[in-house]
Amino acid sequence: MCIMKSVTVREVRQQFSRKVEAPLRRGETLILRKRAEVLGRIVPDLGRGKALPDFAARQEKIFGNRAVHLNIGEILRKERSRF
Repeated sequence: MCIMKSVTVREVRQQFSRKVEAPLRRGETLILRKRAEVLGRIVPDLGRGKALPDFAARQEKIFGNRAVHLNIGEILRKERSRF
């Protein structure tokens, strides 16, 4: 059984970042109270995630369709010779 954290209206106004925003970012659901009365729930939006950049499109834009034939060992050897 999961016990939901509760937050008061006063805490929402005065300590939003710590009492509301941080738990929501962790995916926790909060119960909103005014004194002893439950007003509702604050639920995180789990459907929105940070989208990753399209690395394949970025690589194609930089290099085009040509293949890079160097392996990491060759790249390191060339870089070491510069110093």
